[in-house]
Amino acid sequence: MLIDFFLHLKERRVPVTITEFLALLEALEAGLANCSLDDFYRLARICLVKNEAHYDRFDVAFSEYFEKIRAQDENSGNIPEAWLENAAGDMLSAQDLAVLDMALNDKPVQSEPAAAEKEMAPEADGDRMRGNGKNAFGMGGTSPENMRLESMIANNSEKTVKAWDSRDFKGLDDEIELGTRNIKVALRRLRKFAREGVPDELDLDETIRSTAKNAGWLDLVMRPERQNKVKVLLLFDTGGSMVPHIKTCEELFSAARAEFKHMDHFYFHNCVYDTVWKYEGPSYTTHYPISQLINRFGKDYKLIFVGDATMGPSEITDPGINCWLHPTTLSGETWMKSLLAHFRHAVWLNPEQERFWKTTQSIEIIRDIMENRMYPLTLRGLDDAMRALSK
Repeated sequence: MLIDFFLHLKERRVPVTITEFLALLEALEAGLANCSLDDFYRLARICLVKNEAHYDRFDVAFSEYFEKIRAQDENSGNIPEAWLENAAGDMLSAQDLAVLDMALNDKPVQSEPAAAEKEMAPEADGDRMRGNGKNAFGMGGTSPENMRLESMIANNSEKTVKAWDSRDFKGLDDEIELGTRNIKVALRRLRKFAREGVPDELDLDETIRSTAKNAGWLDLVMRPERQNKVKVLLLFDTGGSMVPHIKTCEELFSAARAEFKHMDHFYFHNCVYDTVWKYEGPSYTTHYPISQLINRFGKDYKLIFVGDATMGPSEITDPGINCWLHPTTLSGETWMKSLLAHFRHAVWLNPEQERFWKTTQSIEIIRDIMENRMYPLTLRGLDDAMRALSK
């Protein structure tokens, strides 16, 4: 069964390995699952899943597999009574078996003498079959011999949602489109801290060391605040086919502005040509020639293009198309390569789903220009892009 479970995880693109599977088998042999499906779920996730981005995928695969087994058991008929009696006899006394049999057949339970019942407070025993008292049956009792009656719980309208069906980790899936929360986490890979500016932060370690050297006389030592030294230049595609991706681009811009002190941004349409621009107001736009961009921002800036790269191929390869200020004989490809020659650390983030890239010729052309440094705007894609920029 566990081999089939392992293969099912592989089919659902959960990156599990033989080594991790063997670790799970060792843990089961040591009794860590405690004969409980809930415990097995937690143990399997610990042993098999090494990245929280795959938790949701694991939960979905786990639910599919064990729901399929449950359905097969229900269709295969009842378990032979002799098997149940033998298994129950190893765990329960004859008196406990009698009580359980009466409960499952909706018969009144023959309890202790009435005098003993009167001595027991009503809340001490609780609901017998819910197990919230001290009896040995039900799910939530305080008895050390507490048992879970699966057949009754399955029919209980108040049963709780299983841990693997709650989808608590859906937002961490590395293939979903990003939200602001996940963007900030991914951008933090692109960090290079240094202390800059006025020394206005208390250096506690140096203060203690200096005070000790001065025989206990307090000597406060200040230092500049640690700040991210990474410099980022963002170029956003705007208009046309990018309209459906406006919200994602706004989230990316908001997260980047909060994460990087040295950041600037400009806009282009479809492909970079002779200029990029900024919106100075609702009806006023300032254009900046590419040469000015290269002269203004040094080679230490990380260049990030954000766009779907969806256009007519001629808009990239043919000269003189979409030049905004002056007629030119240069193509969009030439302008792009001039930027890449200056900014050696550059990536392209594409909000379109990666499975559609090969069906769009212009995307393939831009990928070639970027030397395959195009990444999907997902948690995994942004994480890979930040790693590429950090090299």
